Amino acid sequence: NSWEGKFHLEMHWWHEAHFALWNRLPLLEKSLGYYQKILPRAEGTAKKQGYAGARWPKMTSPSGAESPSPVGPFLVWQEPHPIFYAELCWREHHDEATLKKFRDIVFLTADFMASYATWDTNTSRYVLGPVLQCAQEIFPKDKTFNPTFELTYWRWGLETAQQWRTRLGLPREKKWDDVLRDLAKPPVADGKYLFTETTPDCYTNPKWNADHPAVVGALSFVPGPQIDLATMHNTFDWIWKNWNWPDTWGWDYPMIAMTAARVGEPERAIDALLLDTPKNHYGLNGHVYQRPNLTIYLPANGGLLYATALMAAGWDGAPKKNAPGFPDNGQWTVRWEDLAVAP
Repeated sequence: NSWEGKFHLEMHWWHEAHFALWNRLPLLEKSLGYYQKILPRAEGTAKKQGYAGARWPKMTSPSGAESPSPVGPFLVWQEPHPIFYAELCWREHHDEATLKKFRDIVFLTADFMASYATWDTNTSRYVLGPVLQCAQEIFPKDKTFNPTFELTYWRWGLETAQQWRTRLGLPREKKWDDVLRDLAKPPVADGKYLFTETTPDCYTNPKWNADHPAVVGALSFVPGPQIDLATMHNTFDWIWKNWNWPDTWGWDYPMIAMTAARVGEPERAIDALLLDTPKNHYGLNGHVYQRPNLTIYLPANGGLLYATALMAAGWDGAPKKNAPGFPDNGQWTVRWEDLAVAP
């Protein structure tokens, strides 16, 4: 990813998670040693900031040192990623060796996530932020809290880490359960999920419908624990009709496609992958154009592979039929093999 030669760890998911669904898990596994390599530095970052566990960087060197950035040190949506990778490996192997290999990564990630959540005495709940930089990076990091996507990914990550403890014969971690029990619910207004709790005007102020439509990410590759299907359907429908598509990124389209599939809109899942917008064009060489100084943008490619695998093989809780994410309108005949069911 030629982003001025810089490595962006939050994009690791979009570049490689698809390997787990396409029967090529070793291609993902061989990169996961990086997290073990930089674990001491990630633990040091968390400790320096007053947190437990390990805080993973965003824009980083091979050694795990963070590049100077007004965004990177405050971004948090990459934090649950290592738990997601470990879970993909477990779903394939189902063995004790996998549990032992990734247990420290899973547990220290969860320790940070639980300690990052702040107890709000006014509302008697745990909240995320501020200071917090959302995946939809247009929100002010010093004022924003409780973005729907990050709240949901946090909930999924902590519960999955608890499942890892159970698989290892360990008791559930009390602090994680405390946060899970009292973590703020995704904010809702007028039957739709707010992008963040601090932007109740997100559906009326046009300045907010730009950048990543991350609110739908809460039910896309993230399986959406405690997400209401009807509310997300309303949210998705508004995004579809009103988003500022020229101001998006290549991985937004497969993210939206996965949401469409999960809310029962397979026709629009296809339409999302084929949406004729400037940021969704693949060159003959496979590259996705983003802007003049970023002409090679590859998270879109990995996202496309993950989304099509999910649409074909299905996901946990998907309708029990062939290719549940593809239209069942008599115009499609979908054949697939060697794909894994997505979380």
